[in-house]
Amino acid sequence: MAATNHHQILIVGGGAAGITVAAELRVHDHEDSLDIAIIEPAESHYYQPAFTLVGAGAYSLEATKRAEAGLIPAGVTWIKDAAAGFDPDNNAVLLTSGAKLTYDYLVVCPGLKLNWDGIKGLKDIVGKGGVCSNYSPETVEYTWECLENLKRGDVALFTQPPMPIKCPGAPQKIAYLTSDFLKKSGIRHFVDVKFITQTPTIFGVPFYAKELVKIAAAHGIDVHYNTNLTGIDATNRKATFDIVAGDKQGQKITLDYTMLHVTPPQTAPDALKGSPLANAAGFTDVHANSLQHVKYKNVFGLGDAASTANSKTAAAVRKQAPVVVRNINHLLHKRQIEEAYDGYASCPLTTAYGKTLMAEFIYGGKPTPTLPLDPAKERWINWVIKTTGLPILYWNYMLKGYEAFPGHDTKFQPPA
Repeated sequence: MAATNHHQILIVGGGAAGITVAAELRVHDHEDSLDIAIIEPAESHYYQPAFTLVGAGAYSLEATKRAEAGLIPAGVTWIKDAAAGFDPDNNAVLLTSGAKLTYDYLVVCPGLKLNWDGIKGLKDIVGKGGVCSNYSPETVEYTWECLENLKRGDVALFTQPPMPIKCPGAPQKIAYLTSDFLKKSGIRHFVDVKFITQTPTIFGVPFYAKELVKIAAAHGIDVHYNTNLTGIDATNRKATFDIVAGDKQGQKITLDYTMLHVTPPQTAPDALKGSPLANAAGFTDVHANSLQHVKYKNVFGLGDAASTANSKTAAAVRKQAPVVVRNINHLLHKRQIEEAYDGYASCPLTTAYGKTLMAEFIYGGKPTPTLPLDPAKERWINWVIKTTGLPILYWNYMLKGYEAFPGHDTKFQPPA
């Protein structure tokens, strides 16, 4: 690679957001004239929404994996490197290799960084000693090993750190599946299952939270709010938590564990944090509806590293990508951009083997179901959609640049 290279449209990140945007740009490029490049160091691409299923023994890790090279759209340049810094005043991205790329338009979607160092002792023990996590392909299969080896008298803890995190429902989904597995094994009443979350509620959307509280109670799961995992004593299998709100704020508690499923704290990538593109929290500072950067008008951001207040899910990317693509095309043709993203996200909450609650919502926590069914109910059809339909949609539709999809019902009114 030359020391300096220029591309008309430069995409940082080759995950769900980057591939989808590139594919949609190619679909819209009827004259085959756009020069598009993706910066992505990884050779493997994972369908991360299925990691909960892998951890529960209901899906294989291999089925979540594809070669990155096979997903890069035809005609798009793959730059196998990572962004090390951003210089938007000069329309440039610095790479870890030392090279510099310039652009006419920049799309920032590098995803989130899993901060294993954010919890004392976690980095050294995760993947062994009963400490597991569905958040990495390197550790997710160990979750199933821990789960299926639970026995009478054991204690299973499931933790959730401060927001933002990828798929905010994932930390509790594996707790439900564990409870259901233990029930089917005949030992549920002999294993202590706790869900321990730093947040003040079980889920950020009140409509669904009300139902999830009932579901957790039906599973016999002991839920602790405002409680954050801060340290792990692997030798003695003890987990330390800080109480962050309420009457006991500032106190610490220590719990024994046999199985400890940890959701690691998550942040924007180091290259983005502190850059001119980032807000105070380190995320790409974009307009909530247009996804255009608030200062640099030739820069767009989407996906997990964007500052938008939506839940960070692949479903959000599916709705964000067309907005970014249309707005880049508007700028290319000197048209006014549109503010079309409404904050849509979807979280299929696997509440048991064969049951899923399909939580769909937009900005403000307003429920917006796609199917004409009561969205507060666990359903078998939602499990089929989660385990079969959505992976097909991801690989064969979304990542291929197809945009048409049934609309979510923004006029839905929850029953009184």
